[in-house]
Amino acid sequence: MCGIIGYLGQRPALPILIEGLKRLEYRGYDSAGVALLEPSGLEVIKEKGKIFVLERILNGRSFSATAGVAHTRWATHGAPTQVNAHPHLDTTGDLAVVHNGIIENYQFLRRYLSEQGVAFRTDTDTEVLAMLISHYYDGDLELAVRRALSIVEGTYGIAVVHRKHPREIVGARNGSPMLVGIGEDEYFLASDVAAVLAHTRQVIYLDDHEMVHLKDGTMHTKTVTDEKVTKSVHEVTWDLESIEKGGFSHFMLKEIFEQPATIRDSFRGRLLPDEGKAKLGGLIHNMEELRHLDRIIFLACGTSWHAAMIGEYMIERLARIPVEVEYASEFRYRNPIISDETIAWAISQSGETLDTLAALREAKTKGALALGICNVVGSTIARESDGGVYIHAGPEIGVASTKAFTSQVTVLAIITLLLGRMRNMSKDQGQELVNELQAIPEKVERILAMDECIRKIAAFYAESNNFLYLGRGINYPVALEGALKLKEISYVHAEGYPAAEMKHGPIALIDEKMPVVFVSPRGGSNQKILGNMEEVKARGGRIIAVVNEGDKAATDLADHVIPIPETVEYLSPLLTVIPLQLLAYHIAIIRGCNVDQPRNLAKSVTVE
Repeated sequence: MCGIIGYLGQRPALPILIEGLKRLEYRGYDSAGVALLEPSGLEVIKEKGKIFVLERILNGRSFSATAGVAHTRWATHGAPTQVNAHPHLDTTGDLAVVHNGIIENYQFLRRYLSEQGVAFRTDTDTEVLAMLISHYYDGDLELAVRRALSIVEGTYGIAVVHRKHPREIVGARNGSPMLVGIGEDEYFLASDVAAVLAHTRQVIYLDDHEMVHLKDGTMHTKTVTDEKVTKSVHEVTWDLESIEKGGFSHFMLKEIFEQPATIRDSFRGRLLPDEGKAKLGGLIHNMEELRHLDRIIFLACGTSWHAAMIGEYMIERLARIPVEVEYASEFRYRNPIISDETIAWAISQSGETLDTLAALREAKTKGALALGICNVVGSTIARESDGGVYIHAGPEIGVASTKAFTSQVTVLAIITLLLGRMRNMSKDQGQELVNELQAIPEKVERILAMDECIRKIAAFYAESNNFLYLGRGINYPVALEGALKLKEISYVHAEGYPAAEMKHGPIALIDEKMPVVFVSPRGGSNQKILGNMEEVKARGGRIIAVVNEGDKAATDLADHVIPIPETVEYLSPLLTVIPLQLLAYHIAIIRGCNVDQPRNLAKSVTVE
C-alpha cells in the first residue's frame, strides 16, 4: 500500500499522475514511482522518499505518454528502498504492476516461480505478483491478470500495464479499495477519490473480486471469475476546496478547527427538538430489528474504537441496552457468540479498514444484523452493511483523526437518542439531549479560541518524553484518545488509563519528569479525580487538567488548567477531546514533526 493513480486518455499522463500522487500524500508513504506507456516502450521511474524527490529525477525529461500508472508505497514486505518501490516489473521489463495490500501466499508463489527459472530482484510480494501475471501472459493482458489472481491469496488493489498494450490498463480489487473516475474520453483508476477529484466527480467503485479493463475509450467490468458485472456511477459530493489547507499551516490543524461545522453537519436534519427524538434515514429499514435488539457489538480500530467506547457508555446509560466494544482485529479470531438479536456495528472513518471489514463480515456470517458508521460514501463497509449512518465530516486528510472522531461521537449520541426513545427515555430527557447537542458547536468554538494558551502549555512540556493521561467514566476513552494523538504525531510515549487504575501500577512512574493529563469535567466521579490529583502532586508530578470553567478545586491542584464549557456528562467527550488534540498538535510542531504524515502510519489501513 498506499496510493494508486492510473490514467488513460488523450492528455499527457505524467502531470496527471504526479498531481494524483500529491492528492494521496496524506495517506502516508515512503517511496513513489510512475510507469509510463511511451511510444518507445515502458518507462519506469521510482525513488525512495517523498514525491518531490521523484519530481527532481523527472525534471527536464520529456514524456509523450497518454497512459500510465503511479504509486506511493507504505512498506509492508521489504524495506523502504528504491528497488522495493512501485511500480514493479516482470523479468522482461514489459509489464508493470502497482499494488496495495498483502499477497499472503507470496512465499509459495515465489518458490514456484523460482523453480520455473524466474529471478527476483526485490523482497516484495508485489514483484511476485508481477512475475505471476507475466508467467500467464500470452498476448491477452486481462486474461493473464485473471489467471494470476485466481491463485493469489490475500488483499490487493492493483493496476497493471504492458508495453505491448499501450492503450490499456487492467485494475482489480480484493480488500483494498479501487475506483474508476469517468471523464470525457478519459478514465482514471485510483485507490482514493481524492486523486481524481480535479478531473471528474463521476466514479464507480469496484467490489471485492472485481476487475476493470480500460481500453481506448472503453471500460469493461467483470469478476475475477470472468462474470460480467454492471456498476452504478456515483456522483462525488466533495470538492477540491475541501481537501486543500484553506490557509492553515497543516491539514490536521484545519480539521481540528473545522469541528464546530462538522459536528453540526453530523446532526443537521437528524434531530426533532419538539419531540425529543432523532431520525436516521440510513436505518429506516432496520427499525424493527433496532426495536427488538438485545445486544450491540461495536467493531472498530484505533480512534474509532475510542469513539465506540464512548458510545457504549451513552447507550448503556440512556438506552439501557448491553454493549460490547471489540477490537475488530481480534474479533474474528475468537469465535464470538452472536444471537439473532445481536447487532454488529462497524465504525470506520474510511469505510475501508480491512480489520473492521473482516470483523463485520464474520458477524454477518454468524447471523448478526450488520450496520455501519463511516465517513466515505460508497466505501466498502457502507456498501456491505445492512444499513448505517454517514458521519458527514467531509474528507479527513490528516492521518491522525480529529474531526472524524467527534463526528463519530456525535452520531453515536444520535443513535443513543433514537434507541433510548424506543425504550425508556422520556420526552424531557430526549429534549435535553437534543438541546445540549445543538449547543456543542458553539462551545467547541470557545475552546478553539484558547489555541494560543494551549500552545504555550504545549511549549512548557514539549521536551517531556513520557505522558500519562487519566480519565474516569465516559472520559476514560478520551484519555486513551488524547494519549493516542500524542503518540501518533509527536512520537512521544503516552499512555491512557482509567484514573482509578493509576494506583495499580502507573503511580510507580510518576515523578517531576512525568506530566499527567487529567480529563476531569464535573460529574459523578469528580471528587475521586481530585484525590488522584493529590496523589500525583505528592509524588512531584506535573498536572495538566482539562476541567470545567470555574472548577476552583482542580485549578488549585493543577500546574496548568485548560477550562472548557459545561455540558451534560454524556456529551462531555465532544468538548474534553478538543484541548487534547491541540495539545498533541502543538507539541508535535514544536518537536519538528510532520503532523499530517506521521512516520509508519497510513490513513486507511487496508492490510492486517
